[in-house]
Amino acid sequence: MDKGEAKSLYIHIPFCHSICSYCDFCKMFYNEKLVSSYLNSLRNEISKYYQNEIIETIYIGGGTPSSLNCKQLDILFDILKVIKTSSNLEFTFEVNVNDINESLLKKLKNNKVNRISIGIETINDKFLKLIERYHTKEEVLEKINLTKNYFDNINVDFMYGFPEETMEDLNNDLEFFKELDVNHISIYSLILEPNTKLYINNIEPIDENLESNMYFHIIDYLEKLGFNHYEISNFEKNGTYSRHNLTYWNNEHYYGFGLGASGYINNIRYTDTRSINKYLNGSYRLEADIITKELDMENEMILGLRKIKGVSKTGFLDKFKCRVEDVFDINKLLHKNLLQEDKNYLFIPKDKLYLSNSILVNFIKND
Repeated sequence: MDKGEAKSLYIHIPFCHSICSYCDFCKMFYNEKLVSSYLNSLRNEISKYYQNEIIETIYIGGGTPSSLNCKQLDILFDILKVIKTSSNLEFTFEVNVNDINESLLKKLKNNKVNRISIGIETINDKFLKLIERYHTKEEVLEKINLTKNYFDNINVDFMYGFPEETMEDLNNDLEFFKELDVNHISIYSLILEPNTKLYINNIEPIDENLESNMYFHIIDYLEKLGFNHYEISNFEKNGTYSRHNLTYWNNEHYYGFGLGASGYINNIRYTDTRSINKYLNGSYRLEADIITKELDMENEMILGLRKIKGVSKTGFLDKFKCRVEDVFDINKLLHKNLLQEDKNYLFIPKDKLYLSNSILVNFIKND
């Protein structure tokens, strides 16, 4: 099997000025001195592992990357100067609504960033209080319009499935997101993850049938607005697919640098430590697993079937020198209409997308 070169790079900035009650990502409260030490260690990690490939997509996420101050952002972008980049680079930077200002936007623009991802989630005051985010409807509109002065490619995150949320609540949020007039929307249901404040406080999840109805309602709503639903949770207009995330869903190689980041290099999937002390001491890797052909085929299906288009049967054959149907029992899934095929592609039918996780587990082989 070809090892394949990485063409994408993810950098994790774990610092936040406030911690959302639902967040289970690797994060901590902002501390100026700690950030400086972290950036030094990040520079060393990249120097140690980066193999000089030409990178086509960079994604800086968190945490809250926009929590870094001006000087720290300068250091971060200086660190990235060692990365060789394509002339067609997609460079995404996550920002918090409250952090957006002219100075930040100019700095991002001047450092090759060309895609902005903004965590809005909702403009419902009750739900904002629940998830402990601090922005108003008016502020979101103001900051989105300001961002449009500098960037054309803007993603916004949309959350649904809050406890006691009604379809009327959902429609109010949808109408507002329509007003934002951006070209990419990522949707997420509220998941009560262990070790989060909401989970610890025993918040009750929304009824599953209602959540399912909300999911399909959002799809129909956004498609009527002209959005292309190209992945289970993602919608785009005018060809603004997240090329970086497609690297994951296409089961391609990528770097992950920073606390808790994961990567896939030279047929090894690895995860960085979540211990800030270990990371600062240069003990970057937590675990690394060699990906066998069998595991790679599983990942090809599990990741690829997240795309609405699905998995290419000829692409699978070219990559693995065997047919999908010779490796997996897809006939059972086709017979139950949990999978469909159309010429060259296998895909999950639209009315089964909400059940995708229960479908994808069929591609995990138990040894």
